[in-house]
Amino acid sequence: MTRNFTEIWTEYVRWLDTLGFSNGLIYDYKGRIKDFIEWLESNQVSDIKNFTQKHLSAYSEYLQSRKNKRRGGGLGTSHLNHNFMALDKFCEFLHQIGMDTAPIPQNYRIRQEKNERIYKIETLTKEEIKTLQDNIINTYKQMTFIEKEAKQEQLKLVFALFYGCGIRRTEGANLQIDDIDFDKRTIFIRQGKNYKDRVIPMSTGVYKALENYIYNFRNTKKLKHRRLFIHSIGTVSDSLKELQNTCENETLKSKRLTLHILRHSIATHLLQNGMSIENIALFLGHSSLESTQIYTHLV
Repeated sequence: MTRNFTEIWTEYVRWLDTLGFSNGLIYDYKGRIKDFIEWLESNQVSDIKNFTQKHLSAYSEYLQSRKNKRRGGGLGTSHLNHNFMALDKFCEFLHQIGMDTAPIPQNYRIRQEKNERIYKIETLTKEEIKTLQDNIINTYKQMTFIEKEAKQEQLKLVFALFYGCGIRRTEGANLQIDDIDFDKRTIFIRQGKNYKDRVIPMSTGVYKALENYIYNFRNTKKLKHRRLFIHSIGTVSDSLKELQNTCENETLKSKRLTLHILRHSIATHLLQNGMSIENIALFLGHSSLESTQIYTHLV
């Protein structure tokens, strides 16, 4: 990026922080606006003052026609809408710093049909979840004991939090040791989706898993941060693939496995066990029952 764009980009990120956006969302918007700036430069725009409404519309069209670099096909509705939200905030920021000629936020979003949302949701069965948990001990055999222990303990924590508590990826990334209250048996989720804090009660299984992780593993490490996970959330997420490869079940090995799929899985399992849709919505931190009702169609 040119110096002009680098300064603007840095100030944009700082501005998001002053507004109280979560670290996860700031990281997300930061990457999306970097991609946009690089697109501007590839289209001979070298100064932010030359950024116009025409460029904003052209980039929106480009995103909707661009191929997905990871899985092929086009970009998903959710991915596109997150780009549009980041761009709207960027335009708002430019006006805040006095750039009156900057484009007006488009407030454009693509509506996702309910059937499309249901089709895209992927889950694992209870048996598949148990198979994965039982295979944690078989991962990273090529590593030293210390390296292997760190990876395996975090994999156990993944199932306690993303499956056992149904938290989101960014919520897990932001979790601190101090957010775990063993006396009250609760987990404090700061700055979840829509910037809402919430408190999740721990089941006995989750309580024991967190107690073991923190006191017998996490507290024995001398680290410069207070995050619950000692590695980045990206590294933690990637470890799921290593775990999947240890399984002999070919059907399970062929499935997609992400932190969010664990969240989808616990939602469907709770519904199958008879929990009310209202309680599942509270458990997942949904602000609207409409989001939770997707699982009723899935089941």
